[in-house]
Amino acid sequence: MSWIVAITSFFEILLLLYVATIDVATRLIRNEICLVLALLGIVSQLAVPMQLVESVIAATILFLLLFMIYQWGWIGGGDVKLLVALAIGLPLTGVIQLLTVTALAGGVLALVHLVMRLLPYPNLAPAGSSLARRVYAIERWRHLRHAPLPYGVAIACGGIWTVLSKGL
Repeated sequence: MSWIVAITSFFEILLLLYVATIDVATRLIRNEICLVLALLGIVSQLAVPMQLVESVIAATILFLLLFMIYQWGWIGGGDVKLLVALAIGLPLTGVIQLLTVTALAGGVLALVHLVMRLLPYPNLAPAGSSLARRVYAIERWRHLRHAPLPYGVAIACGGIWTVLSKGL
């Protein structure tokens, strides 16, 4: 059964990298990706039904807490969906690890964005510019308009860390 966990972990990591990229580009996290991540989490735990029940209970509690935070406007709906989808495939200790690493990565992300506000406003990136230059120009433009952080990046970091440490 361990080969199933390895395959599902591989696909979870690929999807999380995709989520981070798309969240930077659009500030949206697609429902379909969250659904696939939740299904991959379920499949990875089919060998241990009690662990699956534990993770569904933990994910439900997490959803209720995050939904309250969402109602206060402190977190986006896509972030709630992504965290809960990841929690479905994790035991309680994995959910705690996911939230801890996500919070740390979110702190780093916030610091990077604060530093970016101090940097000069770039000219528009001309055609053929590097990806890094184009992303910097767009993010700097978003800062001036007080756009939200792409917190899906921090969640993806926490998810990847947690997925990679499943076997440890």
